[in-house]
Amino acid sequence: MVLTLLGRRLLPLALPCRRRRQTAAPKVLFLLAHKWTLKQSVKRIKRSVPQETLYRSVPLNMEAVQMTSLKRPHSEDDVANVDEIKRQKISEESSKTGNNSEQSIDIVTEQPGKPLLEDKKDNIILNEEGEEEDNELEESDEEGDPESFADMMKHGLTELDVGITKFVSFHKGFSGILKERYSDFVVHEIGKDGCISHLDDFSVPVDDEDPSEEIFTVLSNEDKQHLEELQLFKNKETSVAIEVIENTKEKRTIIHQAVKSLFPGLETKTEDRDGKKYIVAYHAAGKKALAKVRTATDPRKHSWPKSRGSYCHFVLYKENKDTMDAINVLSKFLRVKPNIFSYMGTKDKRAITVQEIAVLRITAQRLAHLNKCLMNFKLGNFSYKNHPLKLGELQGNHFTVVLRNITGTDDQVQQAMHSLREIGFINYYGMQRFGTTAVPTYQVGRAILQNNWNEVMDLILKPRPGAEKGYLVKCREEWAKTKDPAAALKKLPVKRCVEGQLLRGLSKYGLKNIVSAFGIIPRNNRLMYIHSYQSYIWNNMVSKRIEEYGLKAVSGDLVLKGGTGLHIEEADVDNYTIHDIVMPLPGFDVIYPKHKIGDAYKEMLAADNLDISNMRHKIRDYSLSGAYRKIIIRPQNVRWEVVAYDDPRIPLFNTDLDKLEGKPSPILAKEGKFKALKMEFSLPPSTYATMAIREVLKMDTSIKNQTQLNTIWLR
Repeated sequence: MVLTLLGRRLLPLALPCRRRRQTAAPKVLFLLAHKWTLKQSVKRIKRSVPQETLYRSVPLNMEAVQMTSLKRPHSEDDVANVDEIKRQKISEESSKTGNNSEQSIDIVTEQPGKPLLEDKKDNIILNEEGEEEDNELEESDEEGDPESFADMMKHGLTELDVGITKFVSFHKGFSGILKERYSDFVVHEIGKDGCISHLDDFSVPVDDEDPSEEIFTVLSNEDKQHLEELQLFKNKETSVAIEVIENTKEKRTIIHQAVKSLFPGLETKTEDRDGKKYIVAYHAAGKKALAKVRTATDPRKHSWPKSRGSYCHFVLYKENKDTMDAINVLSKFLRVKPNIFSYMGTKDKRAITVQEIAVLRITAQRLAHLNKCLMNFKLGNFSYKNHPLKLGELQGNHFTVVLRNITGTDDQVQQAMHSLREIGFINYYGMQRFGTTAVPTYQVGRAILQNNWNEVMDLILKPRPGAEKGYLVKCREEWAKTKDPAAALKKLPVKRCVEGQLLRGLSKYGLKNIVSAFGIIPRNNRLMYIHSYQSYIWNNMVSKRIEEYGLKAVSGDLVLKGGTGLHIEEADVDNYTIHDIVMPLPGFDVIYPKHKIGDAYKEMLAADNLDISNMRHKIRDYSLSGAYRKIIIRPQNVRWEVVAYDDPRIPLFNTDLDKLEGKPSPILAKEGKFKALKMEFSLPPSTYATMAIREVLKMDTSIKNQTQLNTIWLR
């Protein structure tokens, strides 16, 4: 398909109200300049390409493409060569994928029990956060922009590299544009009660205990600045005195409430000074008191009504921002730590997403007030409850997706969507699971399992080809030249990235204690690597299973009974369908199929010098227990329609926020220049929506193929 590289850069998601006026103008000027540059590029394209060609999607016929057309030349990376040879030994594919591509962003539903970390590997093509990009990407030659990015991404992964090779449907594939606008991809969380989360109410629950709205305006900007500095111990004073101009009990009460509500950790008292009344703010017991009241386990008990639930639940509607970024913004505005927020799963960035969040002992009134300051997300549907949210409690996600400029006929679209509804799609782990750089995350995971810590260090820190931020390139070059972790760390303005954390660990523990140095990286980030390796094995084995036995249950397959894997006996084969079959992620607590695929698991792990019968690691964190995963997912609540449109810039449906703001539904043309496929479906947790869309379009979802197609399209 064609995915335009002429994307939009957006302003930051939120700016503090009092600072927004100071920072907005320079960013607007930058955006206008950026927009002008894009317009000039488009004008040059239009002069050299017939108008109708600009919107022509690349034709697709996956069935006609031979395997040899997908094989990329061997890179200079020896590890990549080894991986390719191993795959060829284990699986000789007879039905092959094509060289057309889909979108670059995988929207992932959540892994029960742990947060998804793959989101952080996302969005390499364009910096959507409005941050300054490195010069190599910003200052590329105008005439060579499309090719320069494709050249950088030529070292990236394709679906073939991670075992994604099969389809279950028989229709002819067609092309379309996914996420031409991020608003073309909307995700609504499905809660543990089975209800789809929607933002449809901005009202605040009535509570006599709440202070008046005046608390948000009674303090001057200067007062707020002094109080914030006091709260964070940035000034040398032990208190801040606020003169009460209108000396009434009601006014003093409002000031007391404003300080305590807006600046957790501060106490107040009233004092007479020179015949005037002052509200004096101070720390009741110094730094220990501040630390104590700002933790999730021991909040300020005396300031919260006993009759009210301890947790305020609300719906978070966000645009083009991932969940953790949004929570970090909220925590900064509320001056609390992010760990007092809880959620059932993370949502990806390049989309509009709606999900439930819970926060400990923050009033709905304070949260609702943030709607006046926040950009690109809104809070609503407030309620008080006695429990937080837990990861994995959700039942799944509901997707509304628009594929623009589709080339398929009505018959092709109907066949594709009926197949998705009736058969489903292969439950592959999507490309996002494996990273977007020349060093896939599964290679690091394999080195960890092999206990090869020098290779772990080398894979993370060595220079790599492809698109990366400039400071990372300089950091890697410094590391390759000096092997001095302190010197390489100085090249990083952002120390929280994995590279920075590992270098900090190496500076602390030395190059001879890589295990401890690696341990400085947060646990979830470390486990991401070995989970990526498990996913790599699973994808390859499922492709082999479908090639070998097709879409039917066979003797030796695995099914789940009460969470336990059991083999299908020959006499019971007719009692099961392909939708019952599961495949194991490698580990010490799973069993494997009793047919050729069981042997293929052993061969693939043995080729990586791993023993399938001993998946316990010397370090307990890296021991793999394994899990089972269905090989075919059949989406629920599948609906679709083909709509015509003329202007690619207009939305083709209303979001929750549009409906709340009373915007009229889009008026769609009966006959237009272009066709779009609007589709809706629900998926369970831990499934990739892009794999469902891949099955409809029959397109490769890798960034590498996308950039190659975009380069051709822009010429």
